[in-house]
Amino acid sequence: MKDFIKEGVYIIGEIGQNHNGSVDIAKLIVELVSRPVFESDFGLNLKPMNAVKLTKRDLKEELTDSQMNRPYDSPHSFGKTYGEHREFLELNDEEHFEVYKYAKSRGLDFVETLCSPGCLSLLKLFQPDCLKVASRDLTNLPLLAAMAETKIPIILSTGMAGKKELDEAITTITNYHSELSILHCVSQYPTHPDNLNLKTITYLQKHYGEYIIGFSDHTIGISAPVVAVGMGAKIIEKHITIDRNMKGTDQAGSLGPDGVFRMVRDIRVAEKWMGVEDIHIEDGVQSAKMKLERSIATKRDLKAGDIIKEEDLHLLSPGDGYKWSERYEIIGKTLKADVPKNELIYSEAIQM
Repeated sequence: MKDFIKEGVYIIGEIGQNHNGSVDIAKLIVELVSRPVFESDFGLNLKPMNAVKLTKRDLKEELTDSQMNRPYDSPHSFGKTYGEHREFLELNDEEHFEVYKYAKSRGLDFVETLCSPGCLSLLKLFQPDCLKVASRDLTNLPLLAAMAETKIPIILSTGMAGKKELDEAITTITNYHSELSILHCVSQYPTHPDNLNLKTITYLQKHYGEYIIGFSDHTIGISAPVVAVGMGAKIIEKHITIDRNMKGTDQAGSLGPDGVFRMVRDIRVAEKWMGVEDIHIEDGVQSAKMKLERSIATKRDLKAGDIIKEEDLHLLSPGDGYKWSERYEIIGKTLKADVPKNELIYSEAIQM
């Protein structure tokens, strides 16, 4: 799993329930995720998202009977009870497989959130590239053990976790394998700016550095994922949809087509921004350096035969002459050519 780090930030487009129970809508979201990204100012063809993610629930293992049977009167409801609503939104194993195949045909990885041990039934049809543990299930240790036993790489979200819960989850999974990623997450939809605490990313890097650290975002907009990338997040997960005005509780808080384009563009450009841990003059800066930097120039008209004195000098652009740190290479030397006031002194005007 760590191999994907070599290819840059791993961006997951979370479909969740934004397919509204439709395979066709899920495929439209997959198509959106796979679209190429072009940065027009510098003519950069940028890599699109890496993966899509679906969520699989087993409604027999989801909620208490009383919760499933409670009336669900909401503009976003797809059924009279919450159970009917959830059943409408649920894709079966074969439908998940169909979306998986379409994602693969579009060159995407496929991540699957499994919400109960019964959901592992879909592994009879296909094997996702990664399995995802939702924040609410970080303490569901039997589920974590069942998922880890498959040896498929696992991504954990920490949206409802403290250190104790995270450590218990890691211990459970690593009894089987260590192909594990941890995403900083805040399970508030949308997440208030005061609650995001992106410095948790650096905390996870320091204390869980043997694992891949990333960020699952529930904020409004695209800035938080870009900042997270700047802090070293290797995975970014974000809810996406084809239309933020569609019916559904997650649609308004998701990225639509334009938001997907802008977020991926900015993340991919931010990867280029990071560069290397060094200080140096970039090739692209040389022309600006030559034009704008200052060089030693004359304060007054100097004639051939004059001896150059420090009080005759100051600094003007362009930057292709002597620097002030080099002034002692020319002070005391005799000019062999005239140099007018406010012009640079070049080596060819000096008797060396």
